[in-house]
Amino acid sequence: MKISSAEFIKSATKPSNYPPPELPEVAFAGRSNVGKSSLINVLVNRKSLVRTSSTPGRTQLLNFFDINDSSFSLVDLPGYGFAKVPLAVKKAWGPMMRTYLEERVCLKAVVFILDIRRVPREEDIQMLDWLEEFEVPTIPVITKVDKLKRSQRDRQIKEIADATGLPKDAFSLFSALTKEGKEEIWERIEDALEV
Repeated sequence: MKISSAEFIKSATKPSNYPPPELPEVAFAGRSNVGKSSLINVLVNRKSLVRTSSTPGRTQLLNFFDINDSSFSLVDLPGYGFAKVPLAVKKAWGPMMRTYLEERVCLKAVVFILDIRRVPREEDIQMLDWLEEFEVPTIPVITKVDKLKRSQRDRQIKEIADATGLPKDAFSLFSALTKEGKEEIWERIEDALEV
């Protein structure tokens, strides 16, 4: 997909603050420090549309972005599972995410992001369960694949597949460094937007 424009619309925590549901949306979900911001920035060819941070847990709101002059929206969902986020924020996260996934009528798919170096944990499985419960089409992506040798890659992908119950070929592999996987992920997003 050719990206001609990418603009921040607004942040929100509840449906009354969301932008009107006029555009199809694709959301991005993953635990803190999984490479979500880097993935979004690479996809839209911007260095800092979404702020990357060395401090995990920075995204604590739902952030909406207009892509290609109102062709569709990207939504950066709050990262989860990081210990240093205040308890009140952690408690608010679940209801905020569930409400968005359940009620957002224009949501076409969620790009579900996992780090190749980490075995999925309880919060990851919880997110997958919600996506299944609300019948949200899911695009599973494994990031940071450049961090491992090819021989290690296959072993980690198998562990991730086993932990999530998804087949190995369900995952797109991505590297923000080499841009590996960028075209494949866009193809899957475009397919979801056309439904």
